[in-house]
Amino acid sequence: MPPVYCAYFGLTREPFNVTPDPSFLYLSASHQVALAKLIYGIRRRRGFVVLTGEVGTGKTTLLQYLLEELNDGHTRSALLCDVTGGPKDLLRSLCQDIGLTLPKENDIQDYLISLNEFLLECYQKGDNVAVIIDEAQNLSTEVLERVRLLSNFETRQEKLLQIVLVGQPELSNRLNEPELRQLKQRVALRCFLPALDAPETAAYISNRVSVAGGNSDQLFTGAAIDTIFEHSRGIPRTVSVICDNALLNGFAADERPVSRETVLEVCRDFDLSSAGTSAAAVAPTLSPGTTGAAAPRTSSFF
Repeated sequence: MPPVYCAYFGLTREPFNVTPDPSFLYLSASHQVALAKLIYGIRRRRGFVVLTGEVGTGKTTLLQYLLEELNDGHTRSALLCDVTGGPKDLLRSLCQDIGLTLPKENDIQDYLISLNEFLLECYQKGDNVAVIIDEAQNLSTEVLERVRLLSNFETRQEKLLQIVLVGQPELSNRLNEPELRQLKQRVALRCFLPALDAPETAAYISNRVSVAGGNSDQLFTGAAIDTIFEHSRGIPRTVSVICDNALLNGFAADERPVSRETVLEVCRDFDLSSAGTSAAAVAPTLSPGTTGAAAPRTSSFF
């Protein structure tokens, strides 16, 4: 059920939900580059691709959009979001996600044999296989080493399995560890999602509102949008949280468009400072029932 403010502001759907809805993907210049690299790396069978970005910059939404782009009938993909345990658990999750039916109790070699047969079968059909591992900065060194060894599935000309590692900036630090230098050397493409600048933040808001059937100029004053950028530091998720709560407060106060003062009230509620705070620190932890970010396809990303 849409929020109570939707009808008041003339919206057909919730514009600032924090779920990774690809229909709201906002493609800033950096997001367009990252998406192009991901698609290129997978379709051209480059092996390893690494995507990093701060919390709340839209990595997961970009991945959901990527999966839609890869759904061309010739690419089998797996998205692993919560890989826990050791190498065997990784292989089990991968095999299950790409649709391999295996006995419950297998050792690592069994998984590798089945996976190799599957990859060769796909290759002979002209199909590609990609595995995307989100929150990869949390993987143990042992599991990351197993991920590296998966790249050994190859022919003389091409990689049979394309692997995308996605994570926070800590992932780059992990790849610089001496034990993982072999993995780092195999990375063919790398991309980074930064925070939005002021014009991109305004475009992000406009895009999401447009997807929801509205006009951002009628929802927020120019000063309100400037204030949203200042306090969000251009982090899309935080932008959405501020906008969602500001619209709710505006509805309660019978205010349209939402003013700078209403936005400031929301920022005070979430303890969001406009200065002296890093982008990583401003993405709030949402309490139950609080809504927030998502972005459109023509220029959005959450």
